[in-house]
Amino acid sequence: MNILRKGIKLLSMGIKSQYNEVKVPVLNNVSTNIIQTMNTSPLSLLARTMASLAQMHRTGPHIKQRKSRNPLNGNPFAKGVVLKTLIKKPKKPNSANRKCVLVRLSNGKEMIAYVPGIGHNLQEHNIVLVRVGRLKDCPGVKLKCVRGKYDLSHVVKQNA
Repeated sequence: MNILRKGIKLLSMGIKSQYNEVKVPVLNNVSTNIIQTMNTSPLSLLARTMASLAQMHRTGPHIKQRKSRNPLNGNPFAKGVVLKTLIKKPKKPNSANRKCVLVRLSNGKEMIAYVPGIGHNLQEHNIVLVRVGRLKDCPGVKLKCVRGKYDLSHVVKQNA
């Protein structure tokens, strides 16, 4: 704010540049005077100037770093303990009962995981392996349980 005031004051007086003497300490206790030039123009004080084509060519395009959407922070699998079994209803055009479990993962997060296949034997305190894979028609379900690992059994074959 002080620089802005000083610049406006200089502009109102009609002075375009200002010279300041700055003392800079150098080794062996020798000090030198450096004259520093500060150009003050209305554009440099009040608005940022656009980069030139050469500067843009040198720096390259601005690529925004996006936050990772992976719920397991880049890991393919995570081990977890079942806290509760849930039945979730899917979004509008579909109708079913999706078997899900609330899992406390080894990284400390609590998330909902879908149990694929027909029937399961999961209950509280069972240990499951979960992988990344969202369930499109159930909001908030971003993980799937792996069948046949730890306490979750394989899908039992249906006799026809």
